Amino acid sequence: VQLQARGGGLVQAGGSLRVSCAASGSILTRYAMAWFRQAPGKDREFVAAISRSGDSTSYTDSVKGRFTISRDNAKNLVYLQMNSLEREDTAVYYCAARMWVATMRVDDYVFWGQGTQVTVSS
Repeated sequence: VQLQARGGGLVQAGGSLRVSCAASGSILTRYAMAWFRQAPGKDREFVAAISRSGDSTSYTDSVKGRFTISRDNAKNLVYLQMNSLEREDTAVYYCAARMWVATMRVDDYVFWGQGTQVTVSS
């Protein structure tokens, strides 16, 4: 499966942004999906994940209550709605896919999009 993330940009602290991930080349329902992010000088970290059907989600503690991951399997799209953005959310955001079960580990994901930059200004 090929993944393409889009929708990043510059937003003020407290604002909202939605990034999306378009999948092609395979049936999206085969894959659990996740978002990761990488800030300058830091390791790539887990943000959110969603099961193949979309009925189960998980989040890293720092984004719980602010971010929402969702998917539209009919459109082969995965979304990350980000509200109440903070400067610490500034990073390149990557979507990722793995077959069957969602996890929080970077190394578990085989397929990656190219990343989209999200910058939060104060």
